[in-house]
Amino acid sequence: MTDTATLLEVRNITKRFPGVIALDDVSLSIEAGKVTALIGENGAGKSTLMKILSGVYPDFEGTIYYKGETAKFAGPKDAQQQGVVIIHQELNLIPYLTITENVFLGRELVTQYGTMDKSRMRKRTQELLDRLKLKVSPDSQVFKLKVGQQQIVEIAKALLTDAELIIMDEPTSAITGAEVEVLFDIIADLKAQNKAIVYVSHKLDELFRIADQYVVLRDGKSIESGEMAGMTQDQLIGKMVGRKIEVMRKTTGRQDCEALLEVENLSLKSRLKAGNVLSNISFKIGKGEIVGLFGLMGAGRTELLESIFGLHPAHANGQVLIGGQAVCCDSPARAIAAGLALVPEDRKKDGLVLGLGVKNNISLTTLEEMEKLGALNDSQECALADHYIRELRIKTPSKDQTARNLSGGNQQKIVLAKWLATRPKVLLLDEPTRGIDINAKTEIYKLIIRLADEGLGILMVSSELPEILAISDRILVMSEGRLTGEFLASEASEDGILKKAISFKQ
Repeated sequence: MTDTATLLEVRNITKRFPGVIALDDVSLSIEAGKVTALIGENGAGKSTLMKILSGVYPDFEGTIYYKGETAKFAGPKDAQQQGVVIIHQELNLIPYLTITENVFLGRELVTQYGTMDKSRMRKRTQELLDRLKLKVSPDSQVFKLKVGQQQIVEIAKALLTDAELIIMDEPTSAITGAEVEVLFDIIADLKAQNKAIVYVSHKLDELFRIADQYVVLRDGKSIESGEMAGMTQDQLIGKMVGRKIEVMRKTTGRQDCEALLEVENLSLKSRLKAGNVLSNISFKIGKGEIVGLFGLMGAGRTELLESIFGLHPAHANGQVLIGGQAVCCDSPARAIAAGLALVPEDRKKDGLVLGLGVKNNISLTTLEEMEKLGALNDSQECALADHYIRELRIKTPSKDQTARNLSGGNQQKIVLAKWLATRPKVLLLDEPTRGIDINAKTEIYKLIIRLADEGLGILMVSSELPEILAISDRILVMSEGRLTGEFLASEASEDGILKKAISFKQ
């Protein structure tokens, strides 16, 4: 059935959800000692396939062969016990448990007396964190970590097992360049140990660095597979989408436009230690201007957007003005009333109610307007949903489709729709294209540029320099809670931005 190098093979896999065929007759093979890149747009079926292979979805049509034998995993724990482990894009962590407790959850070590061996688990967790160069205590609660740090904890969980097949679903979507290099070193070690790795990423430059072979999915079908050697980015993108994709770029810049948002001397005190998370931040955003905000992890980018939006009133001080008028942003409700909207970094945790439908998610910010005689006006709510589904091209079987069943790009469009429904003056975007494919990114870029052309002021955080350079009018750079640089996008370079991003680093 399989040759000696093939560790796992899937044949004719089909997976159905209500109203959607997520996978349709998919077949592929994964070899030991190699990195297989699984490539496709959002909605192509990559995450669904990985969840089948790791036991998250035990019910499907088709056959899995593992080590030459027919296999079916009853659940993730069963898959782990047989040597298959997944690093989830969604961060499958328990927020109020410590890092150690999360790493060993369901596989706790015990003493000879049958009690949990906390010291041995803590020591092993520390070894994993050291290997991943994450400088936090194993006793830290997960909810206190940034998204990128939580991603590294997910990687530590996978490394704890002696897995033969490791599935990495967007493992670098929220980690820094230095952390990516550490991960790539670990991948090289795993290959040397003859482990098989399935690597899912929209960052094609990463795939060309580490992948040995590729498998392309499109619209739930397996399209093509082959060796990465000799392939180009344009060829892979063409296979992913079935057509040529032009990356959206802003062609005209705005300067000296009317100030719409002004931030003056904004500081934020740390809750965990002495000193500030943000120190004396001041900048302006003009009407119709897109300002990109870049910084390494820990620079304070997310905290800046949250402080402007009123999420840290007890610890922040400074002034925010909109249209020249000082506004009191001591709560999100006041910020929204003043014309601010925040699209958060973690759309699944902070941007959506995953169990609700598209329609209900879009209307969440305008429930008071939707109310009629103490009940929601269903026709008004439907009209709002229909408008944004059409306007933002949200791909969904219906406006009642549950949000968790849509692709990452379409989920992000729902979050944008929810905030655009408030008719904001200033849009704060925190990693708006994180974890979505190049075609969905281009659609988001077009939308951002169109909103700016309609007069919105936009502040956009991104960890991807090409993205920042592509659509910004101006670029602000942060390091260790301070603004350390400002560039016109037309005059900026990646080297120049990075130098300012590390200017406060030791």
